[in-house]
Amino acid sequence: MKSTGTTGTNAVDWEARVDFDRLRDDRLARLKAELDRSDLGALLAFDFSNIRYMTATHIGTWAMDKLIRFSLLTRNSDPISWDFGSAAKHHKLYNPWLDVTSAEMDADPDAPHEGAKRPRLESGARAGISTLRGAFPPDAEIAEGVARKIKRELEKFGVANQPLGVDVIELPILFALQREGIRVVDGQQAFMEARRIKTGDEIRLLTQAASMVDAAYEDLYRFLRPGVRENEAVGLVAKSLYDLGSEYVEGVNAISGERCSPHPHVFSDRLIRPGDPAFFDILHSFNGYRTCYYRTFAVGSASSAQKDAYTRAREYMDRAIALVRPGATTADIVSVWPKAEEFGFPDEEAAFALQYGHGVGLSIWEKPIFSRLVSFDHPEVIEEGMVFALETYWPSADGWGAARIEEEVVVTADGCEVITKFPAEELLVAGQRYYAVGGPLNLTRDSQSHLNTEWGRSGE
Repeated sequence: MKSTGTTGTNAVDWEARVDFDRLRDDRLARLKAELDRSDLGALLAFDFSNIRYMTATHIGTWAMDKLIRFSLLTRNSDPISWDFGSAAKHHKLYNPWLDVTSAEMDADPDAPHEGAKRPRLESGARAGISTLRGAFPPDAEIAEGVARKIKRELEKFGVANQPLGVDVIELPILFALQREGIRVVDGQQAFMEARRIKTGDEIRLLTQAASMVDAAYEDLYRFLRPGVRENEAVGLVAKSLYDLGSEYVEGVNAISGERCSPHPHVFSDRLIRPGDPAFFDILHSFNGYRTCYYRTFAVGSASSAQKDAYTRAREYMDRAIALVRPGATTADIVSVWPKAEEFGFPDEEAAFALQYGHGVGLSIWEKPIFSRLVSFDHPEVIEEGMVFALETYWPSADGWGAARIEEEVVVTADGCEVITKFPAEELLVAGQRYYAVGGPLNLTRDSQSHLNTEWGRSGE
């Protein structure tokens, strides 16, 4: 089965789909290999995406910004997960892959000779809580309790004297670990390197997630018309995705009219008007795997300036996609994108993320990163099995509108495959089609208020 193929969202007995046991095993194997290549003794995760990659546990999106749960992987053990209240009990019941080998030994009744021993198994699903981002009173010593839990496992598995790599951390936890004599270092790069190349099952989930956004854009295209507000479009997309089985609609950027330039990166309650440009970015999660997927529309009609802006953004996108293949670099890709000064910004930092690329996986910004800000000086090699999004932007010459396009691609042995399928080759006009006495109204409308004057009819 092609890794980029889509199936239904359910498991069935009559078709090979995503194998979740294999997904868990493959992810953990990649993370263990990265740990073995490093000088770290263990990895400690507070970031939900890293916890999921390591332990295949999930307690909902309500807790994603709270840093309340954590997991540990040592060189000599399987993952251990400390989780929020009754979630740990739930994991014991339903996550058998969290059983871990203890350093302690028990008698082995199945051994051929008396007195033989075998390693004790204990659950890797444990109750544990961090500081609730400071909501607990400091003198409750919650941070100290976390540090003692971690130290116990590091000592048990013989890595207490080696560096502990941590992804993100609250300062009280950091200080408590240091007081226990633990050397804390940056562990995020180990996680990012493990997640850089996607497994076949991960690619199937990413493709399925993208297919759900295809459908959401179909609903949105049919819904757009003058009088719709940006926030209504956000609600429509969220409902479409949740109805299709989305786990989490992380965000919907809905930008229209004069808000398109400069791009504010947040939706509002603005009322969409005839002739408006409108672009959207849809970010959601299917079984943990994200999308980042822009499309631009004109509502009712488009000015020639908006049409030209779209053509320019599409050209930069197509140039970039044409270069994607194993062995190319991020520097190769960004070299065909415009400099910040060419579209109204003083430098690349000010224009960051407008001409941009990023890995997509359990979070929306993973390795590799494509940006003129960093890619020339720090190029990354493109490899088969990477999945990333490329996004381009161009403001219209009238200083009012803009175009934004994004495509997600899977790197194949000899190029790439685009997995974002909603049409984007040309600017689409959404909304009611209007008819005048002479027939369908021209969809390119640069001027509306003076066409019935002699000067307006002359086109001068």
